[in-house]
Amino acid sequence: MGKKKKDKDRDGKKARRKDEEGSGAASGTPFSDALRVGDGFVLADVDPRATPAFDGDKQAGKEALLAADAELDDLQERLYAGSKEGGTRRVLLVIQGMDTSGKGGIMRHVVGAVDPQGTQITAFKAPTAEEKEHPFLWRIRRALPEPGMIGVFDRSHYEDVLVVRVHDLVPPAQWKRRYATINDFEQGLVEDDVTLIKVMLHISADEQKVRLMERLERPDKHWKFNPGDLDEREHWTDYQEAYQAVMDRCSPPHAPWFVVPADRKWYARLAVQQILLEHLRGLDLQWPEADFDVEANKQRLAAM
Repeated sequence: MGKKKKDKDRDGKKARRKDEEGSGAASGTPFSDALRVGDGFVLADVDPRATPAFDGDKQAGKEALLAADAELDDLQERLYAGSKEGGTRRVLLVIQGMDTSGKGGIMRHVVGAVDPQGTQITAFKAPTAEEKEHPFLWRIRRALPEPGMIGVFDRSHYEDVLVVRVHDLVPPAQWKRRYATINDFEQGLVEDDVTLIKVMLHISADEQKVRLMERLERPDKHWKFNPGDLDEREHWTDYQEAYQAVMDRCSPPHAPWFVVPADRKWYARLAVQQILLEHLRGLDLQWPEADFDVEANKQRLAAM
């Protein structure tokens, strides 16, 4: 079967899930406000197919994503340029989510839109033997972005109160203490000029099943499938409870969580991009002033 026919068949299967209608405009509410975790937040009440702060359809969402690339790239360059003049600002984008929630797509379509020279991406897998010999934040501290950089964590220190909790990898008393340790750690980051953005991609169990099945049905997706993902899926309820605990205990005003409905990939990518963009705008980044005589150098160059 040719690629075009496979794409057409796949689109046909997805048509039964397609109810994405709208005009194609942002609602006027900042994404950060619409998706921020606050007091009384209940994860189970979040519709994974919702599109908060955006009234458009899939095509409009894709167009909005592309339309914002230039501004995002400009702000990232301003951040980077400022560090060359002694600026200490940096950004850390933390991406968490269940398997197939779209973390890879965020790396390609959002983070991939800016200059790689100004980004640092770290994917945290199961701790290595060396990492296990140190406190759980040791490997996290080693991966923090330098001034002027946008650091991105594909999974993070929160694995140590998610996976560790669900699978009883350490005594409950130990992982329970980590919430306070994480809060103190993140408070220190904010005080050290780190703009911390924590995003959970919230996917439904039904959508995850569809995406896992697609990986099994398509030979070009087999490399993405891990039988261990099915083992983790058996703990779905436990993971939802663990994520709720994270939202309850680690979402203070200075380092809130943003929960992004992720059943629609196009919306999740747009939402994360816009949250990042809104935070960068808030930094009021300016180009550093020249420390040399611009006009004199213009005249010198013109005479050459």
